[in-house]
Amino acid sequence: MFTGLVEEIGTVVSLRRSPKGARLTVRCLMEDLRIGESVAVNGACQTVAALRAGAFVCDLLPETLRVTNLGMLRAGMRVNLERAMKSGGRFGGHIVNGHIDCTGKVLSISKRESRLELLVPEDVFRYIVPKGSVAVNGVSLTVGPDPSGGRFEVFIIPHTWEHTNLGALRRGAEVNIETDIIAKYIEAFTRQGRGEKQ
Repeated sequence: MFTGLVEEIGTVVSLRRSPKGARLTVRCLMEDLRIGESVAVNGACQTVAALRAGAFVCDLLPETLRVTNLGMLRAGMRVNLERAMKSGGRFGGHIVNGHIDCTGKVLSISKRESRLELLVPEDVFRYIVPKGSVAVNGVSLTVGPDPSGGRFEVFIIPHTWEHTNLGALRRGAEVNIETDIIAKYIEAFTRQGRGEKQ
């Protein structure tokens, strides 16, 4: 489990594709990483498969490449990194599983107004709640007051622009979106209560 508070911005060393998916190598400063540990890369939970000097390696499955923006990564690109939350640690963001729902499209960016406007598919948009939580590239953010038609805004403080890769986004970019797990559970329990299939 993660909290959506980015620990570090890593740099992509390489993304090598194979019939089984891809192998991603990321340079970072995390000195105590271990093989088998979970790290959220742009919000997508990945398992450390190997360690290199100043870097870690993870294997991306075809489903990960299909649902996330990790398949678009190139050498030199910056990625948000967060290690799994320690038991007893501070819970500064919201519950983030690292299971990406989809990629969203950046419609507009205004650092002056501290906002980012995004578009997501309707099947994911139903979980977007005014003033609720959403993770964008693994960053815990609050949804603005008037989401509609698949569009919603999030408001971003200067610290977040500066200490995550959101500050480098451009209009049209694709970002990883993870909606609030609580909304998904409520929907699933409600369907079960009505005898509907998932």
